Amino acid sequence: MAAVGLKYKQDMPPKGGFSDINYKRNLPVRVKSGWTIMLGGLAAMSAGFYLVVSGNKERRQLYREKMIARLSLLPLLQAEQDRRVLRALKANVEAEAAIMENVPGWQAGESVYNTDRWIPPVPQQITPM
Repeated sequence: MAAVGLKYKQDMPPKGGFSDINYKRNLPVRVKSGWTIMLGGLAAMSAGFYLVVSGNKERRQLYREKMIARLSLLPLLQAEQDRRVLRALKANVEAEAAIMENVPGWQAGESVYNTDRWIPPVPQQITPM
């Protein structure tokens, strides 16, 4: 049943109508375009490649300097090794002379090879007895 005689006020739009509904997207203004981003990336890559190339040049220069230093030290190191070998050979000859002094006809330090050329000693000859 409907209420008879009830007074009610119907909702109506305001005078002049409702304001427009904002349905458009409100995006912020683009600060950087695609070209700007591409140029920035290219600049960063170029700077990185420059640093890599200059680092490689410096590393090659340091390697070259290290090799020159090693090559400069080689004669000194070889002379020290030769002196150590000669000292060990002399000590071995003296030890051989002391051990074989009772054997007739034995000459200490005589080469076991049938040649007059220098034969580099094997490691067993260099180690002390």
